[in-house]
Amino acid sequence: MEFKDYYKILGVEKTATKDEISKAFRKLAVKYHPDKNPNNKAAEEKFKEITEANEVLSDPEKRKKYDALGANWRQHQSGGGGFEDFFSQYRGGRQSGTTHEFSGDFGDLFSGMGGGFSDFFESFFGGREKSRSGFGSQGFQGQPIGVDVEADINITLEETFNGSERQIIVDGKKLKIKIHPGTQDGQKLRLKGLGRSRTSAGNKGDLYLNIHILKHPFYEIKDDELYYNLDIDLYTAVLGGKEEIKTLDGKTISINIPAGTESEKILRLKKLGLQNNNKRSDLFVKIHVTIPKNLSEKEKKLFKELSKLRNE
Repeated sequence: MEFKDYYKILGVEKTATKDEISKAFRKLAVKYHPDKNPNNKAAEEKFKEITEANEVLSDPEKRKKYDALGANWRQHQSGGGGFEDFFSQYRGGRQSGTTHEFSGDFGDLFSGMGGGFSDFFESFFGGREKSRSGFGSQGFQGQPIGVDVEADINITLEETFNGSERQIIVDGKKLKIKIHPGTQDGQKLRLKGLGRSRTSAGNKGDLYLNIHILKHPFYEIKDDELYYNLDIDLYTAVLGGKEEIKTLDGKTISINIPAGTESEKILRLKKLGLQNNNKRSDLFVKIHVTIPKNLSEKEKKLFKELSKLRNE
């Protein structure tokens, strides 16, 4: 299993702040986003890689664990009894060809599994197992109570908006999991009887799939409101102009940037946010002004002349 240097992938130092990590992620996401690189497998894989890196480094708990175990990843891998060994039965087990349809209400206590991240990520932050509680270790019929299994299913923000369908394999069976529009981070899906048993003939526990919404390169949800992080250059901020963004439903819209726009200013776009009770909320666009670096001597001279004009 290949070690993933997430700092190198994002091109940041190990001392990088959360803001520096976010900026690096957005910059690379613009370059490698599938919308800008149609039918480009290399760009698609690179986009997945930077998304995975950001998922770890932008989360304080995941980053702490990664920093602590990163140097000893081989020991972690070969330590035995880890998540990777346990979940290998779900990844690449024999396929029976039988497909079971499952569509649950994510408002209930239900969950699923999937991901798309590397084996390295899954071995660090993958599944968990827990003993089912109640009545000690024996069931009503004297059978050992099964072991409930937990795993994470990573979905995109677009999937929470538009809905989607996922296919997973559990014990050789294909399962179709429907992601309904409006699915929220932390919701669960329970697949009854698809956990583990303590003995070969014992009762099986349940499989709980925890829904986790991946961090988006540009969008984020705050207090149930949808925000878009838009980077603009200094010249557009000063002189004004237009910028294009893509909404979660796939539409490209043009945004008017007023002259004199300051960094962190928020623009409100009506009815372009999240779906809620058949109504669509507003979208809030947060402006981030990028200051030019590595100026040429000519550029520095022009800025000095401009400064003089402003101070006359």
